[in-house]
Amino acid sequence: MPNPRVTSIILAGGQGKRLNPLTESRSKPAVPIGGKFRLIDIPISNCLHHGIRSIWVLTQFASESLHRHIFQTYRMDSFSGGFVSVLAASQTMDNKGWYQGTADAVRKNMANFIQAGETILLLSGDHLYRMDFERFLDFHNENKADVTLAVVPVEREKVRELGILKMDSDHRVTDFVEKPTEDVIIDEFVIPSDLKEFKQKTPGPRKTHVGSMGVYIFNKKVLFDLLNKYSYDDFGKQIIPAAIPDYRVFAYPFEGYWEDIGTIKAFFDAHIDLTKPKSPFNFYDQEKPIFTNARFLPAAKITGSVINSSIICEGSMIQDASISDSVVGVRAIINAGSVLSRVVFMGADSYESEDSTSTPRMGIGKNCVIKNAILDKDVRIGDGVQLINKENMHNGFKDGIHIREGIIVVPKGSVVPDGFSF
Repeated sequence: MPNPRVTSIILAGGQGKRLNPLTESRSKPAVPIGGKFRLIDIPISNCLHHGIRSIWVLTQFASESLHRHIFQTYRMDSFSGGFVSVLAASQTMDNKGWYQGTADAVRKNMANFIQAGETILLLSGDHLYRMDFERFLDFHNENKADVTLAVVPVEREKVRELGILKMDSDHRVTDFVEKPTEDVIIDEFVIPSDLKEFKQKTPGPRKTHVGSMGVYIFNKKVLFDLLNKYSYDDFGKQIIPAAIPDYRVFAYPFEGYWEDIGTIKAFFDAHIDLTKPKSPFNFYDQEKPIFTNARFLPAAKITGSVINSSIICEGSMIQDASISDSVVGVRAIINAGSVLSRVVFMGADSYESEDSTSTPRMGIGKNCVIKNAILDKDVRIGDGVQLINKENMHNGFKDGIHIREGIIVVPKGSVVPDGFSF
C-alpha cells in the first residue's frame, strides 16, 4: 500500500568523475548495471517495494539519457496513485546557478516539497543495495529521531571516500566527518570496543569504522529548518555535522550488501560478483524484483559456444564463442572464435541493419581475445582484436581505449579496428 507519510528525494545529479569514461556522456545514475538495468533503478525499486510512491529525482549532469529512461520506465496510473517526477537543475529568478551540492539541490527545490509527507527519505541515485525501508523507518520512529543515517562497517582503506561517524551504545550519533584525510582523525573514529553489538555484526577484523551509506531519513520540519538556517551546500560535509548538537541524530546499522560504485574497479568487481552462484546482490528475487525499462526483446540466441559463470541478457546473439565470468548486456553481438574472460559487455541500444556497410560492425568481431575489460554500449570491435593489457599497466591510454586500475575500458560508441592489440 502507498505510504503517504513518506516522500523520497533521490539525488541523481552526480557527474561521477571517478567512473570516467563511462560517465563521459551520461550521469552516474544512468550508467548501465547488471546487463539490463541502470543504477537509478535500484533506489526507485527499493522505494516502490515499500509503499513509497511519491518520488522526486533531482538531476543535473548529462541527464538526457537518465530522463528518457525514467520517463519510459516509471509511469504511475491514476488508480494506484503516486509519481516519479524529475526535477532537473534549472535557473530561476531567485536561483541563477546550478546545484552546488546535495543540500543546495534540495534547497533550490524546497517549493516543490511543501506538500511532501512528514518524513523525507533522502537517497543517492548511484549505489547498489537492497534495503527494507520499513525497518529503517521503524527504527527512526522508535528512537524519536529527527535525522537517521543508514550506516555500515567499513575497512580503513575506504574511509577517505566516505563519511564516518561516532555513536553511543543507543546508536545516537555524537560526531561525523566527511572523507577525512588526516590519519589522526581517522584513528579517532575507529569503532570502540564498548560498541559490542555493532562489532559483533562486523564481518571480520578489517572493518574498523562506521561508514555512512548516504541514505538518510529527515523529519520534514527538521530538514526545512536546517536548510533555512544554514547556507551549506552539502549534507555529508556540513548539514549532518551541524545537526548533531541540536537534533536527535541516530545511526541505523544496515545488515546487507551495499556498494558505492564510485570507481572503475568497484564497478567492475561488483559485476564479476554478480556472475557467482551466490552473488552478494540478488537480482533474482521474484518477490522484490528490480524494475527497469521493458524492451520486449527476443531471447538470447547462442550457437556452438562455451559459456561458464556468466550472465547473458535478452536480445544477444552469440556464435561459436567462449565466455567465462562475464556479464553480456542486451543486444550484444559476439562472433565466432572470440574469447571473453571477466568482461562487462553492455551491449547495444539498437540492432544494426543487415544491409549496413559500416565496418567493423556493431559488437565483437571474429577471433578476438578480451580479458578484464568493460565494453560500453554500441562499441564496434573488429576481427582479431586483443584487449588483454599485455603490458600489465595500472593506468594508461591508447587510441581512445583506457586502462583504469588495471581494467580496460572501451568508451561508448568506440570503433576498434581489425587486428588492434592493447
